[in-house]
Amino acid sequence: MQNINFGSLGKTPTIVRASEIAVDLTSTPLKYHRHGWQSWSLAAWTKLNPMLLQQPAIFHPLQVDVEYVREKNHNGSWFGALEFEDGNILLLGALALGAHVFFAGTQLTGRFESGEGEWFAAYGRENAVFEEYAQKLADRFGRKKTGAAPRVWCSWYSLYHAIDETALFNTFEKLGDLPFDVLQVDDGWQRSIGDWEPNAKFPSGMDALADRIKSTGRMAGLWLAPLIATRSSRLFHKHPDWFLRDARGRHVSAGFGWGQQLYALDTTQPEAIDWLGTLMKQVRAWGFDYLKLDFLYAGALKGIRSADIAREAAYRDALELMRGAMGSDAFFLGCGTPIIPALGLCDAIRIGPDVAHQWEKYRDAVLLYNHTTPGTRNAIRTVMNRLWLKQIIQIDPDVVYFGERENEMTHAQKSLLQDLALVCQFKATSDLPQWMTTAELGQLRQFLEADPKIEQMGRYVFQLDDRVVDFSAAVELPEAPMGMVAAWGAFLGWLGSLPFVLRIINRIDDEVLRKRRASI
Repeated sequence: MQNINFGSLGKTPTIVRASEIAVDLTSTPLKYHRHGWQSWSLAAWTKLNPMLLQQPAIFHPLQVDVEYVREKNHNGSWFGALEFEDGNILLLGALALGAHVFFAGTQLTGRFESGEGEWFAAYGRENAVFEEYAQKLADRFGRKKTGAAPRVWCSWYSLYHAIDETALFNTFEKLGDLPFDVLQVDDGWQRSIGDWEPNAKFPSGMDALADRIKSTGRMAGLWLAPLIATRSSRLFHKHPDWFLRDARGRHVSAGFGWGQQLYALDTTQPEAIDWLGTLMKQVRAWGFDYLKLDFLYAGALKGIRSADIAREAAYRDALELMRGAMGSDAFFLGCGTPIIPALGLCDAIRIGPDVAHQWEKYRDAVLLYNHTTPGTRNAIRTVMNRLWLKQIIQIDPDVVYFGERENEMTHAQKSLLQDLALVCQFKATSDLPQWMTTAELGQLRQFLEADPKIEQMGRYVFQLDDRVVDFSAAVELPEAPMGMVAAWGAFLGWLGSLPFVLRIINRIDDEVLRKRRASI
């Protein structure tokens, strides 16, 4: 264990090489910066009282790093930071993969899962410390391409998986000359998760879909999740040996979705590697130049791999393979991705949970104490605490909303989300033009054309041209539930981990989507 005395940290950051490291504190901090593992995992400045275990447990593999989910001490992936009474922060961060940081009383400690690597330790003003850490990461992993992020229309948040060829063709026509650079087709086009071929809802094929998008003068975008497969997929049934197993020989869970168990591809298995490369080339051959690859965390789950390689290193190798196969001219958006391993390989990364048509659900925020579930407040909270990444990679805060139809948020809540996108300089929406008023379409156009001068005035306060926007109220975490509220939450957490309950909920959601699709 390499020890650093807190008092020895001056204006110049300290770089130390070690497998384990500890910074001995000389004063008591006020808050801890908890940094989640992947896109959807919580990132937030938290109080020092214990954090509750989020529920339901069945979703842990697709929401957090399951290796540390039951850790009692405050902890986070790759780095941790402490805020002190003088307003300065102490940051301890890894400059290599496979690291975790813990805070326990009088020490901030870091540990690599295997081997050793360099650690960055600095004390000072928050923005300066994070900026220096980001630059050190960029030096090791790479930087973003120059140029503005594309403006994207995405099908997911309006129709979810209830898309079909007719609905999309109609929507593309009605988008008219709105200044989008990309029209991106999301979940719902494939035969199943793992079988990336067009289903019966797309009889003209994927080439025709890409051609229709490009005929509007925009880039064709496509969603897929190449590192997972459902139990019922042909890929899993035909090649079960391509998927991660645990020490007992059981397939590793990548979570639960689409009413089924999800499994994680072993990206070191030679045949699986060839399949991944071929898939990326096929998507490009169809004509899609903007690729949103989702549920990528699965490539970094712990398990027995064909090659003896650390899990995050194996994941980064998979990203590099896919990046090479799709070509450097493709735009690669990583979603559900472990953050640090994606640097230098993705053009942009999602840095927060999915938004939703609701601001926040009491069930998720309080009873289940789950801040990674889809919800606009959850998204704003984590994105605000990852803005430091903006200097080295394009950051996607997810879509914004303008339309009133099928949306429960207030005008103020939607406006705050729109301002977040302006701060991130990544603009996307999913609103259906068929559902929007003339005024709403005008507001959307103005948003897409906006290029405000952005100045940070405080941790969560920004000036956009002559407007001051304060996100502070959105980032506060709710108080931990107690007594009967906690007991009710525990029961809901248990109930929500039962697959048959989730399948019932899934069927109800599918019926709602069927009606929504019928309405257009």
